[in-house]
Amino acid sequence: MNTGENKKYIETIGRRKTSVARVRMTEASKTSIVVNDREYEEYFPTKALQIVGLEAFSISATPIKFKVTAVIRGGGISSQVQALRHGISRGLVEHDLELRKKLKSSGLLKRDARAKERRKFGLKKARKAPQWSKR
Repeated sequence: MNTGENKKYIETIGRRKTSVARVRMTEASKTSIVVNDREYEEYFPTKALQIVGLEAFSISATPIKFKVTAVIRGGGISSQVQALRHGISRGLVEHDLELRKKLKSSGLLKRDARAKERRKFGLKKARKAPQWSKR
């Protein structure tokens, strides 16, 4: 197996709700992102989602371009793009420690722990109780 020293990659994990994004970043001539073997624009069709996913690159203003390959499992499309953003942010910090301050102040390195609360016994939803009647 021929392994070139130029093909070294950074592997990180980003999470949000139940989505987990395994992200591999390699230095390249231009930035390209592949998510679950599909192009980034095809996987995240709306412009709003595309902007969220690339937020780490725009905030850090890194001159170096990356080829990003991600495998994302679980959750919905919105939490998946946020998990991808988290993984890319961690990868950029691993590549250049100077970017940590910018990304941290923007809140991109924080794992957003908000998730759906579990349903409790005797209730209809997590907190919604059945209708109460006096008689």
